Amino acid sequence: MNHTIPVFLCLLLALALPAKNEKANPIFGKQVSESGIRHSFLICGNPTALVNEKNEIVWQTKGYGRDGFVLKSGNVLVSVGNVAKEITREGKVVWSYKLSKGNKELGSSVRLDNGNTLIVERGVKPQLLEVRKDGSVAVTVPLKPDTQNGHMQTRMARKLPNGNYIVPHLLAFAVKEYKPDGTVVRTIKTDLEELGGRKARNWPFTAIQLKGGNLLVNLTNGNKTVEFDPSGKVAWRVDNSHVDGRFADPCGGQRLANGNTLICSYGQRKGDMPKLFEVTRDKKVVWEYFNPSVRAHEVHVISTNGKPEGFLK
Repeated sequence: MNHTIPVFLCLLLALALPAKNEKANPIFGKQVSESGIRHSFLICGNPTALVNEKNEIVWQTKGYGRDGFVLKSGNVLVSVGNVAKEITREGKVVWSYKLSKGNKELGSSVRLDNGNTLIVERGVKPQLLEVRKDGSVAVTVPLKPDTQNGHMQTRMARKLPNGNYIVPHLLAFAVKEYKPDGTVVRTIKTDLEELGGRKARNWPFTAIQLKGGNLLVNLTNGNKTVEFDPSGKVAWRVDNSHVDGRFADPCGGQRLANGNTLICSYGQRKGDMPKLFEVTRDKKVVWEYFNPSVRAHEVHVISTNGKPEGFLK
């Protein structure tokens, strides 16, 4: 019989323990769920911290995080201060990549199945990169954001199973699919009339490819989350009319294993409103996270009631 404990179980056990050199913080916000849902999750924003199911901070790093994931090793990959970093639980940086000279911002940071790290840079040379473990660039994809405003060119890009990349472009009101050579092969428009047109300011932020081919997109100033089919038609949507005003500049998000969707309300400033919330397919809110001191830019849910949600390589 194999008595080896899987790495993800070791990580879940570690989530119950305080991080080294981290001040005890037993009450870091609160989770509310009538059905007893409890999550552990990485918040990227202010702060950038890993919170367990007991609402304790078990890992934290300095700086304002834009994107991030917990890896199978237990290390955390984050985009902070225009540097992508892989950091151990003890705070040691074991891999990093700094923004290219001349560009303005480093946004997305995702570890890929091939071991490379997907990076997106904004500025005079907007580009998507795959960076190897040794720091060399394996792939460079020039991006077409439709604006010279570096801050507003792109948000959270992801790689697709077919080898292409999906990139949200805010001011273009579009999510574009790029081939590795930079060719745009598909455009999902977010300014559809049924979504309120351009006046609704449906800027795409996080775009997630789902099983079956649909695309889940958080629309920031439009205060809604929309699932598009592969052709760009609306397959599902949820907005403030369905969730009693919980949307406030939704940035990050995640489709959970149970089919629910977890959403960051990055712009939420009201203390009695959640910074994160989980909604079912029939648009019922089943879990909320309250913490007036948090700004949640992106999220990676690690576990739900002790069961792993998924880690990156």
